Amino acid sequence: MAEGLLVAALDEGSKIAVGSAGVAAMSGQLASRETTAILEDRGATLEQFKSRQVDQDLVKEADLIIAMSESHADVLSRLIPGLEVNLLTDFIDPEEGLQGVDVPDPYGMNQAAYEEVAEVIDLAIPGILKALDC
Repeated sequence: MAEGLLVAALDEGSKIAVGSAGVAAMSGQLASRETTAILEDRGATLEQFKSRQVDQDLVKEADLIIAMSESHADVLSRLIPGLEVNLLTDFIDPEEGLQGVDVPDPYGMNQAAYEEVAEVIDLAIPGILKALDC
């Protein structure tokens, strides 16, 4: 969901490549119908998306690494010691009071849980764009 929302927020013709991977993902899965519905409501898509497991090569290619939770950040830091990993909520305006908070995985939950996660992602996108100099 974060990948689709961030891609939609980038200026048309942006040279920034956005990708996502999970620390416990089952590779090859399509986006959930809940995610697809949320993205469609926001004018975003995940064309040709298939889930994938994070690995060292993928992490080494990235300029900005964003984790949804502290436990995900820990896994990535163990994968590559010294790696700079940011929490998604660290990009949210401090006035929102969400910095450092884990974003729960809505997988298997109802549509409302997916909407809540999308709202948190929406709050983070301006900070992410600023970090990417967009």
